[in-house]
Amino acid sequence: MSNGEDIYGNIMELAKKRGIFWGSFDIYGGLAGFYDFGPVGVLLKRNLINLWLKTFVYSNDLVVEIETPVINPRIVFKASGHEESFMDPVVECLKCGRVYRADHLVKEAAGIDVEGLSPEEIHSVILRNNIKCPECGGDLGKPFYTLLLFKTEIGPYKGEIGYLRPENAQGMFINFANILRVARNRLPLGIAQVGKVARNEISPRQGLLRLREFTIMELEFFFDPEEVEEASGYINSIADVKVRVLTSEARVRGVEEPVEYTIRELVEKQIVKTPWLAYWIGLGEVFARRLGIPHEKIRFIEKLPHERAHYSQQTFDQEVYTEKYGWIEIAGYAYRTTYDLSRHIQYSKADLTFFKHYEKPVERIIPKAYPDPGKIKDLYGGEMGRIMERLAQKTPEEIYRELAEKGYVEIEGLKMPSEAFIVKQEREKIHGEKIIPHVVEPSFGVERLLYIVLEYSYTVRDGKTVLKLPVYLAPYHVAVFPLVTGKKQEHARIIEIARNIYRRLIARGFRVIYDDDGSIGRRYARVDEIGIPYAVTVDYQTLEDDTVTVRDRDSTLQERVKIDELEKYLLMKYGFQPDLLTP
Repeated sequence: MSNGEDIYGNIMELAKKRGIFWGSFDIYGGLAGFYDFGPVGVLLKRNLINLWLKTFVYSNDLVVEIETPVINPRIVFKASGHEESFMDPVVECLKCGRVYRADHLVKEAAGIDVEGLSPEEIHSVILRNNIKCPECGGDLGKPFYTLLLFKTEIGPYKGEIGYLRPENAQGMFINFANILRVARNRLPLGIAQVGKVARNEISPRQGLLRLREFTIMELEFFFDPEEVEEASGYINSIADVKVRVLTSEARVRGVEEPVEYTIRELVEKQIVKTPWLAYWIGLGEVFARRLGIPHEKIRFIEKLPHERAHYSQQTFDQEVYTEKYGWIEIAGYAYRTTYDLSRHIQYSKADLTFFKHYEKPVERIIPKAYPDPGKIKDLYGGEMGRIMERLAQKTPEEIYRELAEKGYVEIEGLKMPSEAFIVKQEREKIHGEKIIPHVVEPSFGVERLLYIVLEYSYTVRDGKTVLKLPVYLAPYHVAVFPLVTGKKQEHARIIEIARNIYRRLIARGFRVIYDDDGSIGRRYARVDEIGIPYAVTVDYQTLEDDTVTVRDRDSTLQERVKIDELEKYLLMKYGFQPDLLTP
């Protein structure tokens, strides 16, 4: 068994044993792609999310956070393009009927990357490499596409068709005008959202890495592509952060090793299509390192054109090396340009533009088209009143644009020819213009990050498991133990002091676990297994000098600390984090 298999098996065993996670619906035999999170797992996930929010949202004045529904009406995903494009290739075994995701099966069986190829091209690769069903050895059928959206019905008794969202993004695009108003009509503007999503994955077989329901941390960053100078001020704060990047151009040349660049160099060498993409990539590198992942185990891979999502002009995948799976994606950074807002404008007719004020008014010749009442009366007689009323709902600029694009103006199915209008070229002072902002999107999956954090934190010391989690990710800040739990008077006093310390720390904002079961060695081992950085023990000496033992998880060294100074001591260890000072 490989080291990767060993560590994976150990993590899965530990996760179930210590209340981190386990497969859902296990009393009914389980269901692939779904996991439950226990008391420790919930806290770990929450700390991961909080660290992401601190890094991407609360560390700047660019981003606000919102929350939108998981269930969306069908029109949302028609507009977004998901209903026609959010598909994966599937292949079925002709013998046993087992279904696989075709590109993954080919990669596992033959080591060939066929992502983005058509079903016909994938079928040729399957035949050429004699790839069979890994379950029964049977022949495989022809691959075909399947929609990954979870379909539902909104409202009982033949309700409206809806989908569970596969990403958080659309809720942020739909709310762009609302948030722009709240943010006092300024760009650049970031909108972040953390929430559940669902994807009807074909064959989820990689634990927490490929789920049918999971949590995404996503940010849509809106900006004017002609006004990117402001990016330099933010980039300066991380300009010297180094990232390992493999560009699409290098991949086409057969290069496999990434090249190290600073964030400044990504911009100066035009490796990214917008400086804002470099900024968020830089924060992504910082975030990954804060998770305890070494720089040399992080890389950014630029997607080739056929690998990119339908909405993206440029995409980088952030990957991390794992013992179990090799390199896996933890985040995507997509330059979505105007795609999403344009589509929602088209389908909803809502105004999702930004009014860009000019520093000085500009004189321009504006072509306009006005209805010609006399001509309209000649053409349509008694219908003139109704037609003029409908035309009044369009601006002269809109009428001109429609004439220029179509050669006619359509009113309730009636196609009005150009001779029904008078075209004028009018000189106007323009104080600004409406633009559709461009968008850069960083997107992270929480559950796969949790697995990676566990793998990088997992260590064995003297035959016992220790999770050396970064202190800000630990599920609890501190454990409190009474050394003994007997019925003697001094035992009762030790228990009382331990309970009082527990209550005081809880009141101060610490997350604390109290444990009085078993020997002190067993209790240390239990809290080491879930990564608690410090353990406070009340013992006989406490009764004499009001001091307690504080044990460090990583070094196992112990210090005597006065009870009255314990809170200050722990706050120093945690760097006086503000959330610990909350009463």
